[in-house]
Amino acid sequence: MKKLFITSAITCALLTVSGCANRAVVSYGDAQAVETTDINFGSTDLQKVATEMTNSLLLSPVVGTLTQNNRPVVFVERLKNKTSEHIDTESVTDSISTQLLRSGKFRFIDMTRVEAVKDQLTFQNEAGMVDPKKALAFGKQTGAQYMLYGNLSSIVKSNKDTADVYYKFTMKLLDLESGLIEWADETEIRKTRQKAKIGW
Repeated sequence: MKKLFITSAITCALLTVSGCANRAVVSYGDAQAVETTDINFGSTDLQKVATEMTNSLLLSPVVGTLTQNNRPVVFVERLKNKTSEHIDTESVTDSISTQLLRSGKFRFIDMTRVEAVKDQLTFQNEAGMVDPKKALAFGKQTGAQYMLYGNLSSIVKSNKDTADVYYKFTMKLLDLESGLIEWADETEIRKTRQKAKIGW
């Protein structure tokens, strides 16, 4: 009986140690730190292109003139992903529009919420549940004056020892009334992965 108890105790102790050894440890990291897990488009690339494009737009003399006495209303089209990777282009778009909005020079129309806004206005005006004096009327929204849009493309080359990927990110600001492009810029990223050589 005593031997069985000791055996059970040892087994429990081993299972406890084994459980601790296999337990994952979660910790916070620096969101701005350079991410080098692989050569695919990652968080560092997102931050780089968003910051560079935002700064370029805000420092443009033409945009300085456009925003001198008013805050133009901009519609941001979701970026077109022309790479072979699955990239969350909405995150890039959100970062750019957020930084531009923080500058205080632009206002934005969120085209992804048009249907939700329409449903709410329909409810207020047609459901019979909202006081007609307090219901928001149709046809009062502000239209966009400019459209901000862009493309993300890549060229990938590889052999048995090296993989190289080149990204090009282009953005343009279009005057919706005249059809003229008021601003355009591009930024590039090149990432290389080389096979580790083990020496003795």
